[in-house]
Amino acid sequence: QVQLVESGGGLVQAGGSLRLSCAASGSIFSINYMGWYRQAPGKQRELVAGITSGGTTNYAYSVKGRFTISRDNAKNTVYLQMNSLKPEDTAVYVCKAVGRRSSWSLLEYDYWGQGTQVTVSS
Repeated sequence: QVQLVESGGGLVQAGGSLRLSCAASGSIFSINYMGWYRQAPGKQRELVAGITSGGTTNYAYSVKGRFTISRDNAKNTVYLQMNSLKPEDTAVYVCKAVGRRSSWSLLEYDYWGQGTQVTVSS
């Protein structure tokens, strides 16, 4: 079993900042990719930012320059620093990890957290 536990969500005024954390634990051999997705009411889930084990990052256009993703490989933890928040950033933010379960198999699996609510008031 692999668990992803998110923290750091909450209510903030427009222009404010929040930092999300997601820690992976359990039976996982290695994690290649970790990312943050979000889903607002009535909308599809969308990628916010992702990062590989080597540090390569990608961002949604709407958050570039405002959000920064980082990770601590030793702790299997990914962070999302969100600055200059806007009301349209309001959503449930969900963490995703892609990794291998064992050293003898190259198969990778997707793991998802439960999500943390981010609400930005105008």
